[in-house]
Amino acid sequence: MAINLTGEQQRVLNWADTRRRDLPWRRTRDPWAVLVAEVMLQQTQVDRAQPRWVAFLERFPTTKACAAAPLADLLQEWSGLGYPRRARNLHLTAIAIEQSGGTIPDRLDELLAFPGVGPYTARAVLAFAFESDAAVVDTNVGRILARRQGKKLTAAQAQTQADEWLVRGSSWAWNQGLLDLGALCCRAKEPVCDGCPVRRTCSWARSGWVTPDPAAGSASVSVRQSRFEGSARQARGRLLRRAQQSPVAAFELCEVVEWKGQVDAQERAEAVADSLLRDGLLERDAQGRLVIAGADSS
Repeated sequence: MAINLTGEQQRVLNWADTRRRDLPWRRTRDPWAVLVAEVMLQQTQVDRAQPRWVAFLERFPTTKACAAAPLADLLQEWSGLGYPRRARNLHLTAIAIEQSGGTIPDRLDELLAFPGVGPYTARAVLAFAFESDAAVVDTNVGRILARRQGKKLTAAQAQTQADEWLVRGSSWAWNQGLLDLGALCCRAKEPVCDGCPVRRTCSWARSGWVTPDPAAGSASVSVRQSRFEGSARQARGRLLRRAQQSPVAAFELCEVVEWKGQVDAQERAEAVADSLLRDGLLERDAQGRLVIAGADSS
């Protein structure tokens, strides 16, 4: 345990000891397993991610297994989680790791060099796999930081506040505690301030929760997503699933994404296809049809 804790830090750690969620990725220090969890959690809720994380690691337990598998296999395992670019990034990362010796690095700059690994994910791997002194800032922690300061924060300000607040020597417990505090108490809507270990030092609570909420629009704090039904995101998923089954010709696009008969449907469907091509999820075969990248369409 770290020494010379502030009263606030000790309260957070004490609260976390009794409220910590039992999540499967918290039972491992394997860097690959932690990385997969953090990438999956970027856009997937905890409850949905838990069984899928277990299944993904059963199929791709190491970077070697992941790198050796065709992208189509990863996309199949990722199906239904949304944002399949994350699976592509994991695949590229596994390949890069294997090409450089097969060891996941424990340096921030090296982790940030991998595709799809941003400041939060890199620091999460450091804190949760290597137990290094790294402060993580996701949407839950971002809310706490902004409300504690009583103002919106830039990304740099939020990271600086997190770095200064970090309990060095107890990075794993501290960061997990803040993630739970944000998820269970300092929620986006209807925060539960009674019993919160930060309440007495939280500027927003001390002000009487005046509006606007300082977390609204603050760095790292997520905003409500646009409607999914009928969106390009939904169309991307439909096209990707169909391409996993068989090649898709240009004239089939509108039907595949279920936009047939809509205004400008072909143009919009082609834009969806182009986005998947740019992301490296699809490619064109010799006949110009869309297929999963790296798949044998013969």
